[in-house]
Amino acid sequence: MTHPIDENPARKHTRDDGLDTLRGVAIVTVMAFHIYELHAANTIPAALLPLVKMCWMGVDLFFVLSGYLIGLQLLRPCAQGSRPSLWTFYVKRFFRVLPAYAVVLTLYLAVPLWREAPHMAAPWQFVTFTENIFVHYPHDRAFSHVWSLCVEEHFYLLLPLLVLVFSRKATLPRTAAVLAAVVLFGIAFRAFVLFHWLRPLAAHGQPWLVVYVKQIYYPTWSRLDGLLAGVTLALLRSFRPQAWHAVARRGHSLLVGGIGCVGLALWLSKDRFTSVSGAAAFGVVFTFPLLSLGLGLIVASALSSNGLLGRYRIPGARLVATLAYTLYLSHKGILHLGMVFFPQLSQAGGLPWIAFFAATALAASILLYLAVERPFMVLRDRILRRPHPPVETEVRAEPAL
Repeated sequence: MTHPIDENPARKHTRDDGLDTLRGVAIVTVMAFHIYELHAANTIPAALLPLVKMCWMGVDLFFVLSGYLIGLQLLRPCAQGSRPSLWTFYVKRFFRVLPAYAVVLTLYLAVPLWREAPHMAAPWQFVTFTENIFVHYPHDRAFSHVWSLCVEEHFYLLLPLLVLVFSRKATLPRTAAVLAAVVLFGIAFRAFVLFHWLRPLAAHGQPWLVVYVKQIYYPTWSRLDGLLAGVTLALLRSFRPQAWHAVARRGHSLLVGGIGCVGLALWLSKDRFTSVSGAAAFGVVFTFPLLSLGLGLIVASALSSNGLLGRYRIPGARLVATLAYTLYLSHKGILHLGMVFFPQLSQAGGLPWIAFFAATALAASILLYLAVERPFMVLRDRILRRPHPPVETEVRAEPAL
């Protein structure tokens, strides 16, 4: 793969409005699902409940976006005949991820009232980003949503090294073989868990949900499909610009195809917590790659020249996209505090409670962004001693997690 990126240098650090919209959708769906999960269904209007139950897929959208954006950062230098700087990459990720994470983790450890559940994993699991590997489900639920950040951190550590190794003798067949091998490994692993653990437990009338969550839903090696879909888009854009532009002219078709794949994946997974036979068995094995394919097509549509997602700027989407990381870290704690200090409002539920939670979560995320995330990104720019675009532009040009 030797074709350079066909990009306008002046637009190198810009983001399409479509990606801001998708990042906003991702964090809003994650927050909506946690309202449903932590605060019971009666807080959500009945008409929205079926939609909210599917919002668990928001984290998979984050994975696809992260795979694309991180992949593009690392692959652009390779496409231009140079090598990515590991020092620059890791410094950028360190100052973007760890300061805000450390502040929120400190709140969870030092202020029990902040916790949305009585128990949480051991501090060393959060410090080492292994909370998603050594899972004590359903006992340790406080701050458990950082399992997805753990997946992302493992991705950040490994992908740069893989790019440096494979870029030396990269060819299209070899690259395709590596991508296919990762997908097939995930399918084979989930099938193994299904036939050797889940079905035998179900056949003997024993609970199997904990095994599903610990072995399939949380571990990094079972959740690489979304990240891989994003990296594939970055590869296409970096090394096959002509093919990329041909694809990018089909924004409507990409969107329709993506929605179709996502719909099928959600149908396969609708009974994932109650059954391991029939369509649900196919869902255990194939939901994540199928969902990632659909979300990848939707991301491609958002980047296309004629897709609906990239054509219109949604009011507030840029703000939410900028605050996505701080919202992700803090929203469950804010939700819990609202339930503690405003019990009548939270018990009444409905739109007034949702609006109150959204406003307080947004205010807390703005505070965390202005007090922690943004200053450390400014410090990062000084350490790297490189010209950078405004911090808000840089934030939106990087993964949210």
